[in-house]
Amino acid sequence: MKATIKIKERLVTVNLHAPIDISLILRGNDENPVAWYLDPPKIAPVQLGDWKGSVAEGASVNFNNIYFNPHAHGTHTESVGHITKEDHPIANLFDRYFFLAEVITVVPEMVGDDHIIPAIEIKKLLHGSTPEALIIRTLPNTDEKRSKKYSHTNWPYLHEAAATYIRELGIQHLLIDLPSVDKEKDEGALLAHKAFWNVPEAPRYDATITEMIYVPNTVKDGTYLLNLQVAAFDNDAAPSRPILYQIA
Repeated sequence: MKATIKIKERLVTVNLHAPIDISLILRGNDENPVAWYLDPPKIAPVQLGDWKGSVAEGASVNFNNIYFNPHAHGTHTESVGHITKEDHPIANLFDRYFFLAEVITVVPEMVGDDHIIPAIEIKKLLHGSTPEALIIRTLPNTDEKRSKKYSHTNWPYLHEAAATYIRELGIQHLLIDLPSVDKEKDEGALLAHKAFWNVPEAPRYDATITEMIYVPNTVKDGTYLLNLQVAAFDNDAAPSRPILYQIA
C-alpha cells in the first residue's frame, strides 16, 4: 500500500508494505548483543508459589518477566536526560515520529589505538543535505553486530567535532550502529553526547540519540522516511524500533 506523507513541507510517497527494520531484537540469551560489562538480558516465566507462567509447563498463559538495560542490551533511544542532573524522560519528548532521514556508510579512521568518525567524513557523505535524522552505518558491517559482545572492545566512536558539525546542521535525531557515539573508556568525558546535545551551554531538549541499530547491507545510502518508534518509558532511554521506508 502506497501512502503520501507531508514531512516538513515536503510530500513523500512510500510503500507502507515494505518497511525496513533497523533495530535489534531483544533476546533473553547469549545471542543478544551486550555492552557496558553487563550479563545478557533475562526473559523468564513468573513464579508465584506453585504457579509458573508458562503454557508449556501447564499454565493457561505465558507470563514472562523481562530484565534488561536499555543502554546495554539493544537498540535504544536517549534524551538529553542521559547526561543531565534534571530528568527528561524520553516518553515526553516526541510530538511526531516520522522524519526525513539520510543513511550514510562510514569507514572509521584509525587514529592511534582508536577508530574515529571524523567531521570531514560526515560532511563529505552528506553532500550538502540537511536531513532531520542522520543514520550512520559503520564498516565492516557484518551479522556479528546482531549478537556482538562489545565490552572492552574499544569500539569506533564519533569525534567531538563531528558531533558538533551534526548539531550545527540542525540534525535533530542521530542514529548509529554502535553502543555509544562516544569512546568506550573516556573517563566520563562524553564529548560527542555533549557536543550533539549542546550541553551545558544550550541543551537541545528535542534532540535524540539512538544507538545499537543494525542497517543491513541491502539498504543503500540515501534518503528515507524514518518512523522512530520509542517505548513509553519514564526514563532517559527506552528500547526503540526505527523503521525505514524507501521514498518512491
